[in-house]
Amino acid sequence: MLGRTTTQFSHVKPGDTHFKTDGLRDFFLYCDLGIAEATHGKVIAHLVKANMAPEKGTGWHRHEADFQIVIMVKGWAKFMYEDKETLVSAGDCVHQRPGIRHYLFDYSPDMEYLEIVSPADFKSIDVAPVCDVPSPAPWK
Repeated sequence: MLGRTTTQFSHVKPGDTHFKTDGLRDFFLYCDLGIAEATHGKVIAHLVKANMAPEKGTGWHRHEADFQIVIMVKGWAKFMYEDKETLVSAGDCVHQRPGIRHYLFDYSPDMEYLEIVSPADFKSIDVAPVCDVPSPAPWK
């Protein structure tokens, strides 16, 4: 069974890969952890951290994905999941069910989270607003 796997072993250490600005959102930095390559696109895992203060947030959207979790490593972020405001703090794990409409609208300057999604080339689709969204707090 183990000899028939279609994925590869992967071991990424700090310094092997770096945070870059070429991700989904320009106000975040992204650090690829090598999982998409090792799984031939079945799964992506990357670290995401704040790069700029929130102004408009992500806007209402959903993902075309089979699986998605966010594990907050540092700081905090505030999301709207459908019509429910949710504070996600360091140590929290959120499973975003497929197709859930959401909006990340505020986060701390030290926010950093691990995101794991399948498939690796998931799509982000803008959707109509679900409800009003609170304004982000200005960074001091």
